[in-house]
Amino acid sequence: MPYTEDRAVWFEGQGLWQHIPASDWQSWTWQLKNRLTNVAQLEQHMTLTPEEKAGCYFADKKLSLAITPYFFNLIDRNDPECPIRKQVIPRSGEMQISAEEQLDSLGEDEHSPVPGLVHRYPDRVLFLVTDRCAAYCRYCTRSRLVSNAQDYNFHPEYEQALRYIESHPEVRDVLLSGGDPLLLSDKKLEHLLARLRAIKHVEFIRIGSRIPVFLPQRITPELCEIFKKYGPIWMSIHVNHPKEATQELKDACERLSFAGVPLGNQSVLLKGVNDDADVMKALVHRLLRMRVRPYYLYQMDLITGGAHFKVDVRKGIEIIRALRGHTTGYAVPQYVIDAPGGGGKVPVNPDYVEKITDDEVIFRNYEGQRFSYPLKSTPVEVETPVELPVAGGESARVASP
Repeated sequence: MPYTEDRAVWFEGQGLWQHIPASDWQSWTWQLKNRLTNVAQLEQHMTLTPEEKAGCYFADKKLSLAITPYFFNLIDRNDPECPIRKQVIPRSGEMQISAEEQLDSLGEDEHSPVPGLVHRYPDRVLFLVTDRCAAYCRYCTRSRLVSNAQDYNFHPEYEQALRYIESHPEVRDVLLSGGDPLLLSDKKLEHLLARLRAIKHVEFIRIGSRIPVFLPQRITPELCEIFKKYGPIWMSIHVNHPKEATQELKDACERLSFAGVPLGNQSVLLKGVNDDADVMKALVHRLLRMRVRPYYLYQMDLITGGAHFKVDVRKGIEIIRALRGHTTGYAVPQYVIDAPGGGGKVPVNPDYVEKITDDEVIFRNYEGQRFSYPLKSTPVEVETPVELPVAGGESARVASP
């Protein structure tokens, strides 16, 4: 059955936490303190499937379980196939490792000149500033590191990383990630932004965060003032399903936008979550209404224990084809594979071009109609009267060559 979106409805409300004072519910620190982190807490509110229960008990060995009350509210507790539920409640599939999967699937460790800094591309670095998140995505590409369930013992060396950036003038772009940078205190985050802004060759500062989605209460006026002070700060958020596009997230995105923070979205293509053209179209439309530009659609990285989320690449191409021409170009994300082992992001597009010769490009449009674009110009002689000014203010009519 096709997914349909109710354009008028934005989810809002405290759900299971109606008895909590609104001041607590709107406090991001209250949300963190009251996360659901074990089977007993989940079972107070829902019946877990055997696969979920097994996954929860295994989580402490792979990637910790943590869900904010706000985000737990979005789960359909009566539907084991709920797309929100699948993203944050562990399943036994995480215990099954495939031969092609890797602990460090993107080869980040081998591109780390100092702890917490990845320098893969010539002009930019990835600065991992924490190993903690507000909630843990079960398909996390850094599950080896995030939450430290696997004893990775990640300890970011801020000063060492900053000195590296200062000593490498080719670095013009710094992406703060982790874990989630917005879990840092305002004071610590401002310190990092101030240090980066003081480096003359750093032109572009970005933050990758799922905090607005898991914990929109964190986007406070005080935080927005910091972004105004050190902006422009660009931010990529991470929304996978239209049900995540709530009134609270919309409000948080507007606060960020009004603070001068350009927003993009990065989705991961996930089986049973968003591997459907109608779902993806509803998602990208909601994103644009929240002032967020769809940026990337990622093929899921080859993380250990992630096979149950894996989608055929041909399905991803089909989804992009279903968007192109059927909605505004602003709504169409770039579908990419982050090459295993550290090769970087590689675009994967539908094959619109049939062939290119010295004379023309043959291609099809979104409807499958065939067109030719000539690459050579062929002069054509045309007898066209041209008026040339002459003495006395009169004109003479001549034929153009």
